[in-house]
Amino acid sequence: MSMLALQGSWSVAAHGFAAGPCRRHRGPGSVGRPGRPGVRRIAVARQLLRRRPTLKKLDFRAAGPAGRAQGASGQPARGASAQVGPARGAGLRAPGRRNAPGIRCRPGPATTIVGGRAPCAGAGRTAHASSSPTGVSACPDRPAGPPGPLRTASGARPAHRCAARSGPLPRHRRPGPGRQPRPRPVRAVLRTADDGAPQRPAQGPTGPGAARCAALRPSRRADSRQETGGARRRGGGQVARVPLLSLRGISKRFATLQALSSVSLDIGPGEIVALVGDNGAGKSTLIKTVSGVHQPDSGLIEWRGRPVEIRRPLDAQELGIATVYQDLALCDGLDAVANLFLGRELRRFGLLREVEMERRAREVFASLSVRLPSLRIPVASLSGGQRQAVAIARSLIGRPDLVILDEPTAALGLEQTAQTLELIRRLRDHGHAVILVSHNLDDVQAVSDRVAVLRLGRNNGVFEARYTTQEQLTAAITGSHAMAMTLQRSLLPRGLPEQNAVDAAYRYLPAHAGVGGDWFDVIPLSGARVALVVGDVVGHGVHAAATMGRLRTAVHNFSALDLPPDELLTHLDDVVSRIDEEEAASGTDVVVGATCLYAIYDPTSQRCQLARAGHLPAVLVHQDGTVEIPDTPVGPPLGFRGLPFTTSEVELPAGSRLVLYTDGLVEARTRDIDIGLGMLREALAPPGRTPEETCQAVLEAMLPARHEDDVALLVATARALPPDRIVAWEVRSDPAAVAEARATATRQLERWGLDGLVFATELILSELVTNAVRHAAGPIGVRLLYDRRLICEVSDASSTAPHLRYAAVTDEGGRGLFLVAQLSARWGTRYTSTGKVIWSEQDLPRPHPAA
Repeated sequence: MSMLALQGSWSVAAHGFAAGPCRRHRGPGSVGRPGRPGVRRIAVARQLLRRRPTLKKLDFRAAGPAGRAQGASGQPARGASAQVGPARGAGLRAPGRRNAPGIRCRPGPATTIVGGRAPCAGAGRTAHASSSPTGVSACPDRPAGPPGPLRTASGARPAHRCAARSGPLPRHRRPGPGRQPRPRPVRAVLRTADDGAPQRPAQGPTGPGAARCAALRPSRRADSRQETGGARRRGGGQVARVPLLSLRGISKRFATLQALSSVSLDIGPGEIVALVGDNGAGKSTLIKTVSGVHQPDSGLIEWRGRPVEIRRPLDAQELGIATVYQDLALCDGLDAVANLFLGRELRRFGLLREVEMERRAREVFASLSVRLPSLRIPVASLSGGQRQAVAIARSLIGRPDLVILDEPTAALGLEQTAQTLELIRRLRDHGHAVILVSHNLDDVQAVSDRVAVLRLGRNNGVFEARYTTQEQLTAAITGSHAMAMTLQRSLLPRGLPEQNAVDAAYRYLPAHAGVGGDWFDVIPLSGARVALVVGDVVGHGVHAAATMGRLRTAVHNFSALDLPPDELLTHLDDVVSRIDEEEAASGTDVVVGATCLYAIYDPTSQRCQLARAGHLPAVLVHQDGTVEIPDTPVGPPLGFRGLPFTTSEVELPAGSRLVLYTDGLVEARTRDIDIGLGMLREALAPPGRTPEETCQAVLEAMLPARHEDDVALLVATARALPPDRIVAWEVRSDPAAVAEARATATRQLERWGLDGLVFATELILSELVTNAVRHAAGPIGVRLLYDRRLICEVSDASSTAPHLRYAAVTDEGGRGLFLVAQLSARWGTRYTSTGKVIWSEQDLPRPHPAA
């Protein structure tokens, strides 16, 4: 009798030994044949018994009739049946062992193998024969149960492989001696169809085990785009990218502390996503939720488009998620090789395979271009950057698809930080997705593709790293983004003023990447005219919003002087230059720059004057749908000081639309500006739209769901003042002509039905015409406009402006303009190319209510 039988049949299987034939001894004397065990196995068993004298004595029964039904290869004979049952104690694992990657199910009670097929234990399903070395592939479609051995009566270990994944295992992943199978720990939450029934895979074995296997363990080297997070088809045939990891509405509470509140995040294959935020923002809680340390209270986690539950760290590792925490968790007394394989050492017959582990460690470090003084010195003697490289390399032993790095550059010098960042880039080059948690925004922008910001446990924005400034990220981290949004909304127009020159509509959309400095305005001017303004301040955040407010105020002040567009931009350019000088004097490196388009429309002549400073041109849409871009000379952006601007004039017939916009509407990273202007032309072409309809149509046609820059859009449909409401005549430069001017005005007001304004109008015209006759030169003109107000204008060829002053008791003059100011709602002076115009506006009398 063999030694094992004499000793009470010690369970050699409990220490990493299969009860099947040895790989090198399959002759007549091997254990695969009925009779006594092989000599080599007995010799190795003696060594184990000497090393482990305290092994628990277990009941072992040699192969019975089923063993006699097997051949020398350890496989059951054709048509024969063999009883398979778990030997007590065989569920123990040798220290440091890992399961074979293909094993996914727990064995159940005894199973009868008939002709190479066996029903799954506890489920009544069949394990199909495969091309594995043992010839049997255990079906994963079975409920999870307590751990136990996967052995036949002869001791042969069946190779557990999902039916959906065929073919032999690679040599380094075959379940050799000493590898105990481990259950599939991750529990999939199957999607449900519209009728509430769970959806099942279309092919392969059925049941919860097969669904779990198909959903959670797809081949990481598969060519299918769906398995690698490549594409998923939507209802209309559109192909959408399926993220590798998707978090939806993740919430986590610790007692009274709400750590996470409805956090959502997508990680694509081979993508580096940085996770930033202030202390207490929820970064650590989020990555520990993904790593299986914490379980979320609510929300959904999807892996490759399939919902999963990660209840423990082992679940995350089985999915392909590896985490390197800030403390690195290295054993300082062990060398790099021992740290890489700590807890998963390679063994053969219970002995460490030191040479193989060192070879694989060298391969891992070489693939990452990591240089260490030696693989056999304790990691305590390595630098901080080298220790970080060892920790990252250890995470790659399990071949993860997603690597989470928690503050990898913390407490590192400049050179070591650069090496660590280069190591992170190589992870992306090798196809690994990376979640980078860091407080260093320079490091984040150096390597990441996208930056997700958490604030107080909530999403506060996702930014494209290469197109985002640190000011934007800082604003999102500190919460000044909301403050900038509030500031900008308070500085933008809250409504359009009342005027009859144009019918206007506007849209303003802040960027998802941060508040910008775009603004617009509609300003009523004298003579029934209106000014249309659109501008853009360089940058984002509170500074851009504040600068925008200062420029908008300056435009209002300059427009009150009735300056032409080119002169107004010249004064505005000087304002921006002074702001830039103030910023430089304060020690900040913020450069202030802005663009602006200023237009003045006159409804009496239906002419429009335009000037622009570095801004995109306006678009003119005629009533028949013809779209043209007027030839408006472009000046330099504001802030260059000293360079001239040019005013151009175009005809704007009644019913035509003038469209002013900022660059965020037509510019994008994915298209050229010419393409954007072409798309804008097409969106504006349909005739007969109102300004509101035009704004809506343009935004729907031009903007994606997440636009990168803020957008300001202003659409104005021109109106014309009817000719019967415009009266103009010339006055002789003679004091006697003042009475003629009063009489003409009185007759015209009576025709308009404005008898209540006759007395005030006579006084105003008498004073203005008298001043022109006495102090001005050249022809004198009088014009009356009947618009929302009664407008009286007196023009002359002089450029001398009158000034309002308080006359003393003894003064002979100086009271005329005071009377004009008292009788008028507004009055002022505007200069023209031939002189000046003094104007006054009077409110129309309110109609009496019907009796």
